[in-house]
Amino acid sequence: MSVQSAQAFVLPDFYLPHPARLNPNVEHARAHSTTWARRMGMLDAGVWDDEALARMDYALMCGYTHPDCDAPMLDLITEWYVWVFFFDDHFLEIFKYSRDLKGARVYLDRLERFMPAEGGPDAEPENPAEAGLADLWARTTPSMSPAWRRRFITSTHNLLVESMWELQNIDAGRVANPIEYIQMRRRVGGAPWSANLIEVVNAELPPRLAGRRALRVLGDTFSDAVHLRNDLFSYQREVEEEGENSNAVLVFERFLGCATQRSAELTNDLLTSRLQQFENTALTEVPALLAENAALPDEVFAVSSYVRGLQDWQAGGHEWHARSSRYMNAGAQTAAWSLPTGPTGWGASAALLGRTGTPVRARQFLHMRFAPVGPLPLPDFHMPYPVRVSGHLEGARRHNLEWSERMGMFGPGGVWQPGRFVGMDLAYCAAMIHPDASAEQLDLTSDWLSWGTYGDDYFPVAFGVTNNLAGAKASHIRLGLFMPLDGTDTPEPLDPLERGLADLWARTAGPMPMTARAGLRRAIRSMTGSWIWELANQVQQRVPDPIDYVEMRRRTFGSDLTIALSRFSHAEVVPPELFDHRVLRELDTAAQDYACFLNDVFSYQKEIEVEGEVHNLVFVLEQFLGTDRFEAVRLVNDLMTARMKQFTLIADHDLPALIEELQLADAAGDALRRHADYLKNWMSGILEWHRKATRYTPAELKARYGDIHESTR
Repeated sequence: MSVQSAQAFVLPDFYLPHPARLNPNVEHARAHSTTWARRMGMLDAGVWDDEALARMDYALMCGYTHPDCDAPMLDLITEWYVWVFFFDDHFLEIFKYSRDLKGARVYLDRLERFMPAEGGPDAEPENPAEAGLADLWARTTPSMSPAWRRRFITSTHNLLVESMWELQNIDAGRVANPIEYIQMRRRVGGAPWSANLIEVVNAELPPRLAGRRALRVLGDTFSDAVHLRNDLFSYQREVEEEGENSNAVLVFERFLGCATQRSAELTNDLLTSRLQQFENTALTEVPALLAENAALPDEVFAVSSYVRGLQDWQAGGHEWHARSSRYMNAGAQTAAWSLPTGPTGWGASAALLGRTGTPVRARQFLHMRFAPVGPLPLPDFHMPYPVRVSGHLEGARRHNLEWSERMGMFGPGGVWQPGRFVGMDLAYCAAMIHPDASAEQLDLTSDWLSWGTYGDDYFPVAFGVTNNLAGAKASHIRLGLFMPLDGTDTPEPLDPLERGLADLWARTAGPMPMTARAGLRRAIRSMTGSWIWELANQVQQRVPDPIDYVEMRRRTFGSDLTIALSRFSHAEVVPPELFDHRVLRELDTAAQDYACFLNDVFSYQKEIEVEGEVHNLVFVLEQFLGTDRFEAVRLVNDLMTARMKQFTLIADHDLPALIEELQLADAAGDALRRHADYLKNWMSGILEWHRKATRYTPAELKARYGDIHESTR
């Protein structure tokens, strides 16, 4: 029975904001890429034959995704996609069906030898995947700057090595949780690699801007939309025919316990939300980035060309999926190619907005601020780790109160009151996060918690009431002056936030090696910059996209700062690049998400009813799913449970396996185990603090703000 006649679900109506256009050089690319694939040995490897390659028609895909490039460039790009799809199918044929994990690692390690940062490969190709990569690398990378080549190496490396994650999940019969899936799919799915190839065709991003949030979000939203679309079209082939479990439709189906059709519709809603996040970023954040950095004309052109290239890829990628024999596409929307007759470019989506994008967009903007929601019933949180408390707690309480008062956080110019600060009891939280700390270390941790919490309260009062985005950005810039890497003098502090940071930086950064000091500075800048992101959403009265919210929430909560302070203790024995390994990255983000979502549950009434906030996962899911807060909090708790179980799996199994696999020295292995134990204390301590502190209780909210809604219904 054909795929077309046995579809697993009816394809949803897709949000298609940009017209697909076709490159006139497709026929040349078809012939050229077929000859190239044959020369590389891809048609003799038992995976493809001439007929299969012709049916999949990667030249048509590249003609749609790169409509404006000349024939030689389209040939090169098409050969890259022939290679990457061959790699995917070859890897599936050899290792995914056989579950040969050891052989897969050897295969992937060898491929790494054919993508050198400079010079030629240090091995001779032994199979078509190696031959194709060696040939393409030599023809593509000479045009790249060193920084660009490093980015391309990273994205190619990720789509190769993270295939092991897919293989391990298949071997274990494990389906990822939604958050893990999205961030891992971004690495293994190859869309960031596709974005790098867009730079090959269009223009290299300016190195000084390439890592900034606006361009990073463009790349991430592009990647997520590409992958979610592919998951919808490929569900039947991957899940039902090949036994794959790395597919968003399956992930949501299992996590939500819903029918496949409903899961497909939710996947499409998330795809739409990511496309609209792309538009919002391109229209609001990118122009601001260019203006604030005084971008030169060639830099503006490069960024503009990149944005247009991402749009073309999205439109063309959909058109190809709807036509290719590789996918389930009966009833898919297609549009015969023609010269564009309407507006194109960054603002085209507004003119081409169809009914499919309207509900998702409406839920982001049509909401009532300060809604009387009442206290949120607390779910039964999954917490497998015990609470431990430092014996230095009482001294830390006295010190933390004195320090916060000395920094000016109370009274005129401050936003706190001493009595309520005592009830907040941040030293208690610190004592559970660092139960084995010395008295001096516990004082420092308590003060960092006070400073970060104060900043989170200060920014809305100082800048949010008047929507003073410029003032918030100026404050963020000034805070950077109080974190000198070389110990130079700092300016005179103007407010408690600056005064507290100056004091903490001097006490914390002094003993740090330069790499750890730079990492701490980046983490603090990430947190203060994320407060601007919150304010920008408030100015637009826009509820964040769910994925953007989760990723930015780690920053607004100060999780990066927490991780940076933890890593300092073992910076000398653990290679810094190791922290980008999947195991450690997932360990950290799973813990971060648990703590962030926990805070959102406890702070729901304070933020939604009293402060008119939209940055709360319970509220974000309410709006995205069109559900009530009780269903939303149930889903948030399910996400917390899934992330905690993932953390436990990594800490108990994956981390010891990594230490053994890399044959890490005892000092490094012990440091990584201590890091995992630190995160256990961090999560259990934060939960216990939320249960005991007065900050979010209805009684405290009523005493501080007056009348509040007291019913849960």
